Amino acid sequence: MSTDRIIVPLDVPDLKQAIELIDRLPGVTFWKVGLELFVSSGAEVIQVLKERNKRIFLDLKFHDIPNTVAGACRSAARHQVDLLTIHAANGRVGMKAAVGAVADALQPPKIVAVTLLTSFNSREVAFDLHIPLEMQDYAMQMALMAQESGCQGAVCSPQEVAALRRACSQNFTLICPGVRPQWAAAGDQKRTMTPYQALQAGADYLVIGRPITEAVDAVAAWEKITEEMAGK
Repeated sequence: MSTDRIIVPLDVPDLKQAIELIDRLPGVTFWKVGLELFVSSGAEVIQVLKERNKRIFLDLKFHDIPNTVAGACRSAARHQVDLLTIHAANGRVGMKAAVGAVADALQPPKIVAVTLLTSFNSREVAFDLHIPLEMQDYAMQMALMAQESGCQGAVCSPQEVAALRRACSQNFTLICPGVRPQWAAAGDQKRTMTPYQALQAGADYLVIGRPITEAVDAVAAWEKITEEMAGK
């Protein structure tokens, strides 16, 4: 099982700590840069990753009016990252604008739509967001709309990935955060699954952070997870 399918988040507050983590885990080939680090360090962290020949998931989850989302995606595409997130809640017009904005980039990123944050549970979706659908049905609706709008993939809970894999085309990339090994705490992730289970369900990539980055021995945790991916 290829370790390229594990994306490790650089969920640290500054560039110094990011570099320390990258260098502590040389076996990781795919890193996620999220809001906290990007706001702190800007594009400098992307340059650091490129110098080390790493793949980059720029997870900024753009959500705004279509013109603003398109402009943000166009600017982000100049960094030549591999994956870039927007919210599916931008709707068809917004997602089509995002896809169109990066089409002429030198190295266009895959535009990936976030269906529903994995921190939500069913009660919050029903009573706080007033969404009158089961979570799996809502995630399915958002993923299919993203695919129809030209997005190349979606972010979803591992608990929804099997249904999405059956409904979406095989070349539609499915990325699952909320993946936790059996020995790790769930934390604020409400809808989790083990790495092996998520891959078997149809995930293309797994986002696994704290079980690795907050472990006493991060390298040992990484190696343990890669073994678990193979069903050992």
